[in-house]
Amino acid sequence: MKSVIHSLDRIGSVGALLAAVAAPCCFPLFAAIGATLGVGLLGRFATTVLYLFQGFALLAVAGLALSYRKHRQPGPLAAGLLGGVALAYSFYWDWRPELLYAGLVAILIGSVWNWFCSRDRARAEPVLLSVITCPACGHRHEETMPTNACLFFYDCVRCSARLKPQPGDCCVFCSYGSVACPPIQLGEHCCT
Repeated sequence: MKSVIHSLDRIGSVGALLAAVAAPCCFPLFAAIGATLGVGLLGRFATTVLYLFQGFALLAVAGLALSYRKHRQPGPLAAGLLGGVALAYSFYWDWRPELLYAGLVAILIGSVWNWFCSRDRARAEPVLLSVITCPACGHRHEETMPTNACLFFYDCVRCSARLKPQPGDCCVFCSYGSVACPPIQLGEHCCT
């Protein structure tokens, strides 16, 4: 299920492109491609296909918004939103085929750009060294963070105070460390 959520923008973009190919009345440049692929028969259902096109475009923009929450790169989302606005303007205010093509291309560009951003984020390596500062005595000690578990308790090497995560934090590194834990650095949820 998680991989489907991360692929919503691609599913939406491909669906919108296929719906555009199947609607030669609105996308005449795609008429030859649609006839070659055998989806020209769907031309009789142009209204339904256009609703599908809009739904897939909306799905693509929603997928770009969800991906933005992960990688924090505004470019793909901006391209998708601009494409969505162009499509909405063309469908609901002033019918302009060139805006339909521009909107579709913008959403496709946003999806491809998002794929590169997601791929780059997946390659990122987290920082594993963090300096924990004891709030009781102020002692600072460098620790290596585990990548496969959260550290819920830490005993200060100077004063032996037992540190626990502060409310809202997942581990002692997120509360008292100089660097957040590896899952948080990668934009994932921690162990809680």
